[in-house]
Amino acid sequence: MQSISRRLSILLVLSAVAAILLVTIFVNMTVSNKFNEYMIEIQNKRYERIVSYFEEVYKREGKWSSDTGIELMHEAYMGNYCLTLLDSRKHAVWGMDPEHLQTQIHIGEMSGHESGVYTTKTFDINVDGKVVGFVDIGQYSSVLLSEEDLTFKSSINKSIIASGALTLIIIISLSLYFSKQFSTPIREVAKMSVSLSQGNFDTVSTIKSNIEELEDLRKSVNILAGKLKHQDTLRKRLVSDITHEIRTPLNVLQNNLEAMIDGVVPVTKEGLNYLNEEVIRFGKLVNDLNLLKEFESESIKLNYETIHLDDLITEMSKDFFVCGDCKNISIEYVIQPDETYQMIGDKDKIKQVIINLLSNSIKFTESNGKVLINLYKENKNIILEIKDNGMGIRQEDLPFIFERLYRGDKSRNQIEGNGIGLTIVKNILELHNALIEVVSDEGIGTTVKVYINSTN
Repeated sequence: MQSISRRLSILLVLSAVAAILLVTIFVNMTVSNKFNEYMIEIQNKRYERIVSYFEEVYKREGKWSSDTGIELMHEAYMGNYCLTLLDSRKHAVWGMDPEHLQTQIHIGEMSGHESGVYTTKTFDINVDGKVVGFVDIGQYSSVLLSEEDLTFKSSINKSIIASGALTLIIIISLSLYFSKQFSTPIREVAKMSVSLSQGNFDTVSTIKSNIEELEDLRKSVNILAGKLKHQDTLRKRLVSDITHEIRTPLNVLQNNLEAMIDGVVPVTKEGLNYLNEEVIRFGKLVNDLNLLKEFESESIKLNYETIHLDDLITEMSKDFFVCGDCKNISIEYVIQPDETYQMIGDKDKIKQVIINLLSNSIKFTESNGKVLINLYKENKNIILEIKDNGMGIRQEDLPFIFERLYRGDKSRNQIEGNGIGLTIVKNILELHNALIEVVSDEGIGTTVKVYINSTN
């Protein structure tokens, strides 16, 4: 099994090699073809010039001689072709020996053509519209190349090969660099995920990437590690809290019952009422846990109906006036006039939300405090705002207040409660497509806002 860095490097290098080979072959073929076309064009112009030369000679001298064409002999040998002059009856007048070319000609240099095969082309020599002779131009290749031509072509091929090799080296270097840029953060995240799967939630990836997606992946995994660590802490705290909440009433029951059985404590009505209260508290905890289980499994059924929140708030606020008076807490409610606060939902569940929120405000507000209930509309949302000047919530506790059995600092833990109320509130609101927002400052107070969709 290969590492991602090795696999990515191999793929990039193979792709680069294939691309460079294809480009090199294509460029070489293109250059060769264009060069051959260029040489053929030059060769055709040479043919025209040779024929024109013999036409001018015949016009000047009026006949052929054995010296006609000698001036072209040196040029012909240098150009690797052979000339033969024929009269009008195709009798040889003057010519060169083709065998002399074999010692100097570069046969077979052009790819795609047969080498070592001597071919000739015959051209008419016309003077005043009359054929006065013929010239045979023979050569060992379809394209004639001089030493300079071959050198030029060779240098072109060498340049193409050198460019391909240099490009390959550069691409391999870049491939190794970028494969490392890709693989290092991925490998780090992979190691981190393995560590997380083994229960080590303190692992953090510190290797940053300049690739947006990889950096997002790294940050997401770090966030995931933090949440897993927090969930693990909550799980341990949940077990501890449930154990504590259950153990307390059971210990009270056990100790008092044992004392009554042993005759240490007399069996009285007051004692039995006290034990009954502990049983009720224990039952309430079990009922809350069962209720939470129903909400979280989404198995609870809602009885939808039209709810007028303003009437519901007015009615329920009055029920809490007595609780407020007991703690000398002022409770006020303000409902924005000329608005209709109508929603579709389960009335009993919405009541439960309001009861939990108002109970918390009163519970965590000290004597001579104040609880303010505001009901108003903003755009298409009905907003229920419950504001108190109680002890508030620490900033580090705010993100977790909706977790099951979560209790904040010790001062809040000293107040009776099991840490399930807000969890149930959030689940009820989610079933109604509503949102809840909590803003709090320790020692100043807490503001809870519930955003509910209006039906009008």
